[in-house]
Amino acid sequence: MNNVIDKKFYDLIDEIKSKDEQSIFDYMVEKFNAIPVQTQKNIEIFFNQFSYWGELNLEEKNYGFLKEKAKVFKNNLNDYVWLYENLKDYRSKALLYAITNNYYNFDFENLKKTTEYAFSHYFDLNLIPKCENEVFVDVGAYTGDSTLDFINSYGKNCYTKIYCYEITNNNCALMQNSFLNFENIEIRNRAVFNKNCKLCFNENSVSSSANRAVEGNDSNVLAVCLDDDINEKITMVKMDIEGGEKQALEGMKNHIKTNCPKLLISVYHNNVDLFEIPKQIISYNKNYNLFLRYFGGCVFPTEIVLLAIPK
Repeated sequence: MNNVIDKKFYDLIDEIKSKDEQSIFDYMVEKFNAIPVQTQKNIEIFFNQFSYWGELNLEEKNYGFLKEKAKVFKNNLNDYVWLYENLKDYRSKALLYAITNNYYNFDFENLKKTTEYAFSHYFDLNLIPKCENEVFVDVGAYTGDSTLDFINSYGKNCYTKIYCYEITNNNCALMQNSFLNFENIEIRNRAVFNKNCKLCFNENSVSSSANRAVEGNDSNVLAVCLDDDINEKITMVKMDIEGGEKQALEGMKNHIKTNCPKLLISVYHNNVDLFEIPKQIISYNKNYNLFLRYFGGCVFPTEIVLLAIPK
C-alpha cells in the first residue's frame, strides 16, 4: 500500500471480511437507519421505481436490498479486490472505494468527491482524447443523447458510421428527428442480446429510458446479437440496457476478441455487474485497461461506467 486510498480500501475490505453475513447485514441496517428519514424515504421511492437492487419497505422494515448487498460482500469480496487491483488509475480506485463505502457505511461524501463534472457522460477526454473514423455503436440509445454527446465531444468528423439500437418506438422516432442533419447514422429498432430471437417489451412507468427487453412468453421485440447484426469492424461501443449488458456483451464476443473496440459500459443495474462485467470482458480479450467513472448522485451509486480501453 502506497497511499491513503489504498489503505482506506484494504482496511474497509478487512473490516467487512472479519464479519459473517448476518453481522454485515445488521451493521448496514444500523447505518441506514442513522441517515435522515427523508433520505431513507427518497431511496425507498427510487427503489420502487427501479427494481434493480432488491426490496426496501420502511413501514414493514423490509431491507431486502441490504440482505442482497451483505450476501455479495460475503461471497464476492475477492472480486472487489480483483477489480481494485486491475483498475489503471487512482481516480478509478478512489471511486471503487467510494462505492464500496457507500454500500457499507452509507457514506455520501466520498461518492460526491468522485462524481465526474468535467466531461460528458461516457466520454472522458483524458482516457479517450480523440476519435477518428469510429464505427460507434450506441446500445440503449434512448433518444440519441449519448450519440450527440459523442459527436459534441469529438466533432462531426469523428465517425464513419453510427449504429443506434433502441427498443422504444417513440424514442426511435425522436432520434430520426434529432439526426436529420447528420450522415451515416442508422437507427435500429431492436434489442441487443446473446442470440437472435424475440423478447418481451417491459415498460417502465417512470421513464422510457428504463424500458427493458426480457425473456418471456409475450415476445414482441426483435433481438439480435451484434456479432451477427454488424459485419464491419466495430471500434467503440456505449451500452446502457437496464441490466442486459452481460448478455449483449456475450452476443458481441467475436467483435471484442477480434476488433478490441473501446467499451463504455454501464455497470450498476444489479449487485454484481460492477465486477462481473469487467471479468467477462477480460475473459474475451486481455488486451484492455480498465477504468471506472461516475456520473450519478451522492446518495446511492447509479450511472457507474466501466471504460475498457485497448492497451
